[in-house]
Amino acid sequence: MSDNYSNDNKSKLFSNIWKIADELRGTIDGWDFKNYIFVFLFYRYISENIANYIKQTEDDDFDYSKLDDSQISEDIVSSIVNEKGFFIYPSELFCNVLEKARQNKEEINTILKNIFNKIENSAIGTESENNVKEIFMDINLTSQNLGETLIIRNQYILKIMEIISTLDLGEFTDSNNDVFGDAYEYLMGLYASKAGKAGGEYFTPQEVSKLLTLLAIGNKQKVDSVYDPACGSGSLLLQAGKILGSENVKKGYFGQESNYQTFILCKMNMFLHNINFSKFDIRRGDTLLEPKHSLDSRYEIIVSNPPYSKVWPGKDDPLLINDERYAPAGILAPSSKSDFAFIMHSLYLLDEKGKAAIVCFPGIFYRSGAEQKIRKYLVDNNYIEAIIALPENLFYGTSITTDIMVMSKSKQDNKILFIDASKEFIKETNQNKLTEENINNILNTFLKKKESEHYSKLVNIDEIIKNNYDLSVSNYVESNEVKEVIDIKALNKEIQEVSNKVNELRKNIDLIIKEIDNE
Repeated sequence: MSDNYSNDNKSKLFSNIWKIADELRGTIDGWDFKNYIFVFLFYRYISENIANYIKQTEDDDFDYSKLDDSQISEDIVSSIVNEKGFFIYPSELFCNVLEKARQNKEEINTILKNIFNKIENSAIGTESENNVKEIFMDINLTSQNLGETLIIRNQYILKIMEIISTLDLGEFTDSNNDVFGDAYEYLMGLYASKAGKAGGEYFTPQEVSKLLTLLAIGNKQKVDSVYDPACGSGSLLLQAGKILGSENVKKGYFGQESNYQTFILCKMNMFLHNINFSKFDIRRGDTLLEPKHSLDSRYEIIVSNPPYSKVWPGKDDPLLINDERYAPAGILAPSSKSDFAFIMHSLYLLDEKGKAAIVCFPGIFYRSGAEQKIRKYLVDNNYIEAIIALPENLFYGTSITTDIMVMSKSKQDNKILFIDASKEFIKETNQNKLTEENINNILNTFLKKKESEHYSKLVNIDEIIKNNYDLSVSNYVESNEVKEVIDIKALNKEIQEVSNKVNELRKNIDLIIKEIDNE
């Protein structure tokens, strides 16, 4: 996809999202209305995707949307479900339902509800059931928030569908086409005060996702699998496919998410990126306490931006210290700060030939207590490959600085690379942003293990041990901020001269006052 295409369509996309936001202003909470945008975006996409898929087997003049439902045999339905994971009859396609809605607004919510149920039900009893199950459950077409009466609610639904119908979704097979990600980021910007932590969500900007994934991939041309233990809407998982090509992620994408809304969005996002149901496995639940994927599994690429300082049971649950993921460190992450629990979980599931790149809160690298003991375990066993300090204000909903930790189980040396990338950004409106140049600077430094004054340094583990396992980047990479060198002798002399002048002024003032008094 060309830059011109990308910029033009992003502008149109943002303009149309704003139209929807403007239509629903005062009706649906600004951040919550994202569900309506994504459900109808998803519905339109899968309608056109399945119609295009069927057309590939027919002549150029074939139009699936013009067929009568009675022309579709059970064998065709079964074949399509086995390939795509779901089925949509011609009358149920987005374009045909939109036309019906224009003619008959009164029944649109009932029609849509029935169609969404039928799409989900088409997967029951098949391999795709878990990936399609409940995918439309997070939209309430009869919500009072849409309007007091049925007519008003249906008018809003029609307006949303009309605007979604004007979007240019681009080529389905274009891995760089990320309408979902662009829309999500735009909404985050519109509602930044609620973004980031709304409903427990932590969204990773696309350029940060790209950097994380490039660090984990390194020089590889293909990988077995990608995993994210706190996958959110799936933006991090999908980066590997964008970078390598989805055919080069052989076993697919695996993730877990505790928030129900975000879990559903993640499954939608997989379909929106034309990922076949057989190549993704997204589960819902608390990863730290109830990991849904087998602990016998190993993943070549692990990328994650887990919630910062999330509360978890920690030592209050006596069984956790015996958990095979946490036991090796001999201590649990503090109950008020689960950051290292996510790190230990990721390390456990990391393949011997793989890498994990994780966004971290800087405090975990210098605090004492349990966190220091876990750092000791990671350093002593030579699992940490790099610590990278990122610029502040990269994430929506928070201006805090963050770091990236890269881990590996097959390091070739006993050193850790520290990179101070805190100045690698451009200012964009209220957010800082990583450019392609910024990303390349960081990546090249990491891949080449390059040392550069005021930017990066390779530090032997012995030095880190002497530093009490403090892994703060600022301890090892000296800032390039110019510090004024003060000449104490010259300063004292200057102070003395000023003092002498003050004393001389006081004497002169005293003489003047005395003369005035004698007059």
